[in-house]
Amino acid sequence: MKIVIIDYGAGNIQSIKFAIQRLGFEAILSSDVEEIKSADKVIFPGVGEASSAMKMLVASGLNVLIPELKQPVLGICLGMQLMCNYCEEGDTQGLGIFNTDVVRFNHGVKVPQIGWNQISELNSALFEGIDENEYMYLVHSYYAPVCKETIAVSDYGLAYSNALEKDNFYGVQFHPEKSSIAGEKLLQNFLAL
Repeated sequence: MKIVIIDYGAGNIQSIKFAIQRLGFEAILSSDVEEIKSADKVIFPGVGEASSAMKMLVASGLNVLIPELKQPVLGICLGMQLMCNYCEEGDTQGLGIFNTDVVRFNHGVKVPQIGWNQISELNSALFEGIDENEYMYLVHSYYAPVCKETIAVSDYGLAYSNALEKDNFYGVQFHPEKSSIAGEKLLQNFLAL
């Protein structure tokens, strides 16, 4: 199985690569369009600020490629947010895969949300074998509201989307590579899709 982690300068990609290795697979880090197109599974990570990350995607033409991919694609954290229509952070137009906008927490909670939070209302093969109310690790100041494509919810002063799914695209707000056994299980489920 060919697994490609999109390398566009915005991501904690080594920890994802190591998490894939622990599952017995090798992942290639690449920004090459043909390499990504030929992958069986694509992981789209992201750490940092939305507008600068989107500029890097545009500069490499990946903003055009990613929405056209036909194989399973997993967006992680900022990767998931960039797959939405729009992100308030840096007034950023997203890739338009998930039909929702990403907005800042602004209802009296500490920002960013850092640490473990429960996921519930799990509704996808991505969560096979993962318990309702399992804890996952998060670091984020922006969130996608609950919408038609929501497949997992968390509560941080309000209910928000902690995972999204549409066709062959999946996104998780949490970091599976830092979420212990449950996060490892999610990556395993993604690779088994």
